[in-house]
Amino acid sequence: MGAVGEGDRAALEALVYRYHAQLLGFFFRMLAGDRATAEDLTQETFIRLLRQTTYSRDRAFRPWLFAVAANLARDHLRQASRRPFRDDQPFETLEDPKPGPEALAIAGALVDDIARAVARMPEEYRMTLILRYGSDLSLEEIAAVLDIPLGTVKSRLSVGLRRLRDALRTESLGS
Repeated sequence: MGAVGEGDRAALEALVYRYHAQLLGFFFRMLAGDRATAEDLTQETFIRLLRQTTYSRDRAFRPWLFAVAANLARDHLRQASRRPFRDDQPFETLEDPKPGPEALAIAGALVDDIARAVARMPEEYRMTLILRYGSDLSLEEIAAVLDIPLGTVKSRLSVGLRRLRDALRTESLGS
């Protein structure tokens, strides 16, 4: 990141190569499958990386980058909450080409159920779950990203997983 601050284009390309897919996945999950907006916010994260003034070389880069992304996601979700929401918006799924059609249908339905359940969660639980299981950040990194104590991260994960399990159980009983 220090080299990026000094205008090193190759360093920027290396950071984009390393973190683009991770950020896109984070935003995709936070936005319940809205790929176009996820791509826009990923791009905006890298723009902010270029214009940054808050990064310090003694700070771990990945948590700092995801903190920028988490703030962008929060801002977008706040703005989106002021607009009407359509519950019939389709969810995109990433499919593995190896399983057969039946396995894909079952897996796709489960992914959709999980995505809908996570999308309905309060932001603090949704973001914590996605950072942990969607972006594979450590508990310490999540604490740094969200600027909360490690115990709060653990609590949010525990509550979020319990709410997810309850939502999925309720949905499966209803169908």
